[in-house]
Amino acid sequence: MINPAHLDLFRAVIRHGGMTRAAAVLGIGQPHVSRAIAQLEADLGFALFVRGHGSALPTPEGAAFAHEVAQTYAGLEQLSRAARAIRERGTGALRIACQPSLAARLLPRAIRRLDAECPGVRVSVHVPSPDTIWSWAASGQCDLGLARPRAGHPGVEAEPFLAMAALCALPRRHPLARRRSLGPRDLAGEPLISGGPGPFQQAVEAAFAEAGVTPRFTLMAQYTAARCGLVAEGLGLAIVDPLPAREVAGPAVALRPFRPELPIETLLLRPAGRPPGSLAERLVRLLRAERDALA
Repeated sequence: MINPAHLDLFRAVIRHGGMTRAAAVLGIGQPHVSRAIAQLEADLGFALFVRGHGSALPTPEGAAFAHEVAQTYAGLEQLSRAARAIRERGTGALRIACQPSLAARLLPRAIRRLDAECPGVRVSVHVPSPDTIWSWAASGQCDLGLARPRAGHPGVEAEPFLAMAALCALPRRHPLARRRSLGPRDLAGEPLISGGPGPFQQAVEAAFAEAGVTPRFTLMAQYTAARCGLVAEGLGLAIVDPLPAREVAGPAVALRPFRPELPIETLLLRPAGRPPGSLAERLVRLLRAERDALA
């Protein structure tokens, strides 16, 4: 069995051209180097250096062995580089499934910061429906998910990420735009634009029912951006997610708090039972920083 410490000293002698020089560079005694090389030669069964020369003149066998050692250490250095890349960038592309309200601004900002920390990082962003995000997280098809709450997905680890109160979007010149906040009774008889089927739309309808008001939904648009576009054209009023609404509302749309408060919650999802990768953890940290800056 070859002693790795003896190989290190052999490389040093080759590199510095002599045992005395190698010993001086390493800060050890020359006899220690000589003994180590002698033991290495005994282990190998052939001479590594021509004796009687002031400098380290390798034998043909010593030169051939030095070549093999150099290749071996080059492989070790490659392993070190690979380990560093895995530590900094993970094992492959980071897959993110995100709801539309966070995919336009908050998530891209976090990814930009991740790219600055880990240049060349590969990230794929997908914007499917909330149910699909939960399914992907449960099956491991994404590393991280940002989605509205859903039930019936035991294979997912979910934690609160963001909660914001819904707003009412209405035309800027609408008489109700003078109000500081709006509730179901204020919107009685007004043409309303509903969201797509789901828990949030159910919460909106429940708020109207609690107030004893029958809402007049005349149009439906699944996403906040589309609802704000319809509001801008004077086609109705809408209860919307504040994040995308503030980005797309424009001068033709006024945004007012809706009362009673309707929280819009986003959860951070991970596949259950799978250790998180270092790259995913970096992105989670940056997502939280962007969320806190937003708050």
